[in-house]
Amino acid sequence: MSTPTLVETVGRTHLLNDVRTAIPAACYERSRSRAIVATIQAVLLYAAPITALVLSDRWWVLAVCWPLAGLGVAGLFVLGHDASHGVLVRSPRANRLLARVLMAPSLHAEAAWDLGHNRIHHGYTTRQGFDFVWHPVTVEEYEAMGRLGRLRHRLEWSWAGSGAAFLRTVWWDKMWHFSPPGKRRAAIRRDKAVLAASFGAVLGTTITLAWLDGGPLHAVWLACRVLVVPFLIFIQIIGWTVYVHHVAPDIRWWTRREWTQFRGQMESTTVLQIPAPLNVLWFHNIFVHVPHHVDTRIRFDHLPAAAAAIDAAYPDTVRTSRMSLRRYIADTRVCKLYDFEAGAWYGYPSARGPESSSARSRTA
Repeated sequence: MSTPTLVETVGRTHLLNDVRTAIPAACYERSRSRAIVATIQAVLLYAAPITALVLSDRWWVLAVCWPLAGLGVAGLFVLGHDASHGVLVRSPRANRLLARVLMAPSLHAEAAWDLGHNRIHHGYTTRQGFDFVWHPVTVEEYEAMGRLGRLRHRLEWSWAGSGAAFLRTVWWDKMWHFSPPGKRRAAIRRDKAVLAASFGAVLGTTITLAWLDGGPLHAVWLACRVLVVPFLIFIQIIGWTVYVHHVAPDIRWWTRREWTQFRGQMESTTVLQIPAPLNVLWFHNIFVHVPHHVDTRIRFDHLPAAAAAIDAAYPDTVRTSRMSLRRYIADTRVCKLYDFEAGAWYGYPSARGPESSSARSRTA
């Protein structure tokens, strides 16, 4: 019998609760004032570019405010994501309400997000057949696709296609087109109905007022530049964000029998360093992702301290790197197809062999 590898030994002997004991108690504190300040900041950073887009359609206003509006939606969403996990404030009822409101500009129904993200993605991170967020396909599955299926896969797994993938597989398939299970059916249907009605009212009011002011073309153009384009930019941002959290040549996706909570949350999740202004203004430490997966009770403002404690306790396990566009594009060229048994990523041109020796070296 072969000697177990380091990955096998660590993954099977450590439990996620072992990791949680390394996190300082202060990382679980929740400051109401910090939450209020962050929420006000997010609202202002969303409202300012949206207001500018309402008032002007000059090319330079669009060039500046469209990206800022997309980031503004993302900033609200990240805080709504914390509220959905029940940690933004102390009150469970207030968290649920804040989650619904903060996620509204991104058109995410909170109850459906709670099931897909909080329960499934966090419960089975990078486990084959369970975690649907950026779940890779095998060479055999790709070869069995039709021409359109392969074309779609090539788009969605390209460096520019992360938004298209998130829009289809998460936002549409697992939220709006999703048929909820029995015990969650009422809550999910209610949240989707309220969100759809609210968005319909905003859209209808926008089009009506703009139509009365400048006619039908003016109305459609205003709705597109104020509501549709910021949403699509947000989708691209969130798709890319989720991708880099759990996909890279050296990140392992696990078979059902090999997967453990420790492996999924610690070994297949990342800590990425992004420019400070982006992090402080919009992303609220969401790229410090390992401690969030270790324990979702840790709020955004305590993630760096928790990450430092976890890294000190498990220095050979936590994956930390600086985010760069060049590296992201390079990773998308490698990470196309996956062999769950070998633990290796494959590219389209050479699907007969692994593209990444680093991924192969992590084979369990």
